[in-house]
Amino acid sequence: MEISIQLLLIVCPLVFLAGLVDSIAGGGGLISLPAFLLAGLPPHTAIATNKLSSTLGTTISAARLIRYIDLPLASVSVIFALLGSALGSRLSLLADEKLIQHMLLPILVVVAYYVLRKKDLGESSREEASLPRIRMFLLSMLISLAVGCYDGFYGPGTGTFLLLLFTGLTKLDVLTASANTKVVNLASNVGSLVIFMLHGKVFYALGLPAALFCVLGHYIGSGLVVKNGTRIVRPIILVVLVILFVKIVFF
Repeated sequence: MEISIQLLLIVCPLVFLAGLVDSIAGGGGLISLPAFLLAGLPPHTAIATNKLSSTLGTTISAARLIRYIDLPLASVSVIFALLGSALGSRLSLLADEKLIQHMLLPILVVVAYYVLRKKDLGESSREEASLPRIRMFLLSMLISLAVGCYDGFYGPGTGTFLLLLFTGLTKLDVLTASANTKVVNLASNVGSLVIFMLHGKVFYALGLPAALFCVLGHYIGSGLVVKNGTRIVRPIILVVLVILFVKIVFF
């Protein structure tokens, strides 16, 4: 497949927007994956190439938010995210991607209800609802394993699910949850990317130029998270959920 200027002009701006959205509330794959499919890449190649650009972009967000990371919690979560994404990627190479789309429909209803009900994403009640550290560790490991597996299998919405689960179940504040989400999402991206690379599914000629735009989007978006916190995270999550729902139902 040949790379043209017209193709780059279509894909790269969409990947930039995906990086911006993903750095704030996750779900950038809802924009970037269709962009690669629009470019004419086969589904598995599109997923693999999307992993390349999103991995580099997420690295920037993780670096910018590193001071807010709960390091002990993130460290164990990363291990389980790597395991989950490697497993999910192997399953993805064998399965029909539409399977996960149908599974997501009931999940979206629950997630949307939670975000609408928790206007501050649990921020105001965090101290009263704080969990014992051992329980936070166990929940973070399970969340990272499960969502990492989904990320390896398909991917779009991974950051959104991690953020909501970290704030809702482990009771992390939004900024810490955002920072931990970026590290865990980066790990799941890396685990998945390695599997797809080993199977020769990554289209580097398009993935690398797109990655530069993804990096720029993540850099700008991660700065907005630090400055605006919950005020910007919550509305972006709602938009991402609506897009994901529409994409699953109608496409």
